[in-house]
Amino acid sequence: MRRIVKIFIFICSCQLTAQIEADSLSNDLRLSSLPYYNYGRGLGVTSKDSVFQMNLRFRMQNRASYYHLPEEDYDKMDAKIRRLRLRFDGFLGNPKFLYAIQLSFTSDDLGEFQENEERFNVIRDAVVMYRPDENWNIIFGQTKLPGNRQRVNSSGALQLTDRTINNASFNIDRDFGVQVHYIKDFQDKLSYNFLTAFSSGRGRNFPNEFDAGGAVTTKAELFPFGTFQKDGRYFEGDILREKRFKLMLSGAYHYNSNALRNRGQIGLDLWETATIRSGFIDVMFKYQGFAGMFAYMNRTSPEVFQSNPENINDQRFIVVGEGYDSQLSYVFPSNYEIIARYSKQNLASEIEKFVPSSNEIAIGLTRYFWEHAFKIQVEVNRREFLPINAEKFDEYYVRFQVEMGI
Repeated sequence: MRRIVKIFIFICSCQLTAQIEADSLSNDLRLSSLPYYNYGRGLGVTSKDSVFQMNLRFRMQNRASYYHLPEEDYDKMDAKIRRLRLRFDGFLGNPKFLYAIQLSFTSDDLGEFQENEERFNVIRDAVVMYRPDENWNIIFGQTKLPGNRQRVNSSGALQLTDRTINNASFNIDRDFGVQVHYIKDFQDKLSYNFLTAFSSGRGRNFPNEFDAGGAVTTKAELFPFGTFQKDGRYFEGDILREKRFKLMLSGAYHYNSNALRNRGQIGLDLWETATIRSGFIDVMFKYQGFAGMFAYMNRTSPEVFQSNPENINDQRFIVVGEGYDSQLSYVFPSNYEIIARYSKQNLASEIEKFVPSSNEIAIGLTRYFWEHAFKIQVEVNRREFLPINAEKFDEYYVRFQVEMGI
């Protein structure tokens, strides 16, 4: 019995020491490469000599949806776990040497499968980071590229239940490579960030060898009135109710010289490599519960169509075109939020006969219980398709979603 008591006291003292040391560290993981925004530290363990720290976090999205699909002449119900993820982050040896790992476990979250391969694509992020000071971050591994604002945001930090139709078509997603970030943040005066990435161009967990080439991504962010509270550029909505008007302006350019998928790092496999260029512009403001976002994105390529060398009638195309997103919201003091979003997508004329352009309108209501870590969302969404050789048609869905995580 005495031995059991001693063991219990030892465990409690270790946990208390770890918590005190973790709280005393100035190891704020404010990195754009980290998978998602979370204002807490998760469940953390720090070694007694402070040479190792690991934080464990999880999040899940459970949703139920009703779809009205007149073009397919039927309605359907869908209920599922949309996302379930585990994240580990911390440092090893020295707080300047950090790591972040994120794994996914649902069928919708595993990414594209390669033909004739049976594997689970569970790895989303796996990076090693060196931060010599508060301004520089050097990152090696697989994570999100510094592309459009909504894609860099976590799916768990969205105001509506999913990203826009333009993000789905034109984002540059994850890739393996080296990133260098220069961060110059101030709370109440001009702030700016410069982010650069040199990556494979093949996307997440590409299993095969690839030719010389790769992708280059550059991005600049400007905050004329100072940065948002708690890195508010990484989550949507003014849930912290900024007391002063805050504005972000950003632009990014991506050049992929040997893409093998029809949306760059994601999508269907192409028959041979292609050159793809992407551009992004984002504007975001927050003030006393009000928030607004505007985004423009495009993709171009000189090689839109490719034919199967063994069957010239079997063609695949690169998704090229442009899109606009606008979003407005207000968070009431009661932590209820109303959101409205409009998206317009114009696909290039060469591919419109295969994939029509479309518009999307979404209206949502969110109740925040613990910021974005625990919330309930309801969304009504209407998408209008504009085929060039047929009458336009609409699709609708109504969705209920619960997000929870630490």
